[in-house]
Amino acid sequence: MIIRVINKSKNGLPGYETIHAAGMDLRADLETVLQLKPMERKLVPTGLHIELPEGFEAQIRPRSGLAYKHGISIVNSPGTVDADYRGEIKVLLINLSEEIFEINTGDRIAQMVIAKHEKVDWEPVEVLNETVRGVGGYGHTGVG
Repeated sequence: MIIRVINKSKNGLPGYETIHAAGMDLRADLETVLQLKPMERKLVPTGLHIELPEGFEAQIRPRSGLAYKHGISIVNSPGTVDADYRGEIKVLLINLSEEIFEINTGDRIAQMVIAKHEKVDWEPVEVLNETVRGVGGYGHTGVG
């Protein structure tokens, strides 16, 4: 799949770090070092603008290494970039650790997965088909 992109950043285009990776790393595009204090959230620019085909979205997800090693995550995870959005992709990071975390231009801050999605039409009914699970929700299969 080819996706049109405008790159206004100082970084190269997002890429896959391994041959079977689902996500491409997004990099920060900053004028100065950004400090993210404990429990602080900031919108981090990437300098990227994309043109997705209809029926696709870009999911913006946390990087597992940042989450595990530094407590850095994404507030609205996964974030969604819709096919009709043409603005800059920005990542809403949060620092869940007790230490200040510094972000520099070029740092890998998130990953982006391109995914197909469906549009639905609703069919109002009075009864749904039965399943073995039924109405079992949160924790219905036990602890762990």
